[in-house]
Amino acid sequence: MSALPWRARVYVIAVCVAAVAAASAVFFTGTDPVALVVIGLLFAVLDPLSTVSLGRGRGVTLSASFPVSLAAVILLGPAGSALISLASAAYQPARPPMVKRLFNAAELAVSAACAGVVYTGLGGEDKLGSDDFPLVLLVVVATAAVYSAVNASLVAGVLTLAQGVPFGHGLRTTLSTGLVGYLLYGLFGLMMAVLWSTEVGALAAALVLLPLLVARWAFGQYAAEREAYERTVRTLVAAVETKDLYTRGHSERVSTGAELIARRIGMSEDRVELLRFAGLLHDMGKLGVPTRLLQKDGPLTPEELQIIALHPVRGVEMVREIEFLREAYDGIMHHHERMDGLGYPMGLKGDQIPEFARAIAVADAFDAMTSTRSYRPARDPAEAMAELERCRGTHFDPAMVAAFAAAVVEHGWTPAEVPVQAALLDAERGHITRYDHDDPTASQAPGPLLDEQVDEPRGTQADEQADR
Repeated sequence: MSALPWRARVYVIAVCVAAVAAASAVFFTGTDPVALVVIGLLFAVLDPLSTVSLGRGRGVTLSASFPVSLAAVILLGPAGSALISLASAAYQPARPPMVKRLFNAAELAVSAACAGVVYTGLGGEDKLGSDDFPLVLLVVVATAAVYSAVNASLVAGVLTLAQGVPFGHGLRTTLSTGLVGYLLYGLFGLMMAVLWSTEVGALAAALVLLPLLVARWAFGQYAAEREAYERTVRTLVAAVETKDLYTRGHSERVSTGAELIARRIGMSEDRVELLRFAGLLHDMGKLGVPTRLLQKDGPLTPEELQIIALHPVRGVEMVREIEFLREAYDGIMHHHERMDGLGYPMGLKGDQIPEFARAIAVADAFDAMTSTRSYRPARDPAEAMAELERCRGTHFDPAMVAAFAAAVVEHGWTPAEVPVQAALLDAERGHITRYDHDDPTASQAPGPLLDEQVDEPRGTQADEQADR
């Protein structure tokens, strides 16, 4: 607790006091003790299960205990649901620091209490046993939305006070990853509450437990497949970066930079995920480029330049059978196009260039300029940012440059470290200026290499543009 800033400590204490106050009301509301014990035990069984995340925390997150929390809101009211959530501090399996455990339990308790107030206020108790099922479904959806919103706000608040994360960013991130899961997965809680209100009674907990665990297992399998796919992508990226000492970590940093831009301009979460993959794979085509060209420390001949400049096309050819990538193809194919039409491989101009490619181009150039290469040392980030500004409207989309600059100010940027082997090579041969396809300060790019009839994966934005 002493490690937290004083504002964060006051905030945590306030949330804990609110949670205790909400849970204490259970002694004055006549809550059914049997329901309290049964639902509490079910919550104790499910809460220790790890939360399933679809998309490495960037997609939907699904908590195994949330359906039980929602059922508690419906069956026990604000006080009973708050008490069950607060009690979870006693059996969190990872045993994090006590302050963190207390806050996690307290913010869940406050969220449940607020959701219970909304459910009661909307008349959910009177509608649960009626024939007007669509109406009660809307009430439950509203209740789950309030639970998610309060939960996200409380988490965003502590991140702001403890770590300086902007409140809006923390709120958007938590809501974007949790809201859909709360609304969909929470339907199990509604099913449990409906069964409980009939002659089934407390047996509803056992009846819902099995399908709930099966659903979580299915989500876990899907998440495992996504994780395996990401490992495959990263293996391919590693294969590319072993060809050049100076580009270790480049794809990861470009992916991160493109994601910062995407979130800054309000791109939807599913597109952010695809853009992240496009950033990781944007240089995949370098696997088809001879290593001697990538590491050459002298000027490139026109023929060599043509070979390197075709790497976006080669990259799309390598991943075109992966249907999951969809729009990511556009980012891989066109990240070297320029706003003035002098880029490659197709010479697209302005808004003809897909949005993914415009975002990747900015992050790609910035990381190239702030990284050590075989022909020059790394540039200062401020100097690199000034270069991006200078190239607005010619090389880069002005909106993407502005979004990237704002994101770097907000989140910072960690430049690449100079590899030891690369530093030794630099000491031996010095720095030689030559063409770099990533660096806008280097010599002129080769311009369009292909006509507009290039064979691209079907269904991408570039296909639609090529048909115009």
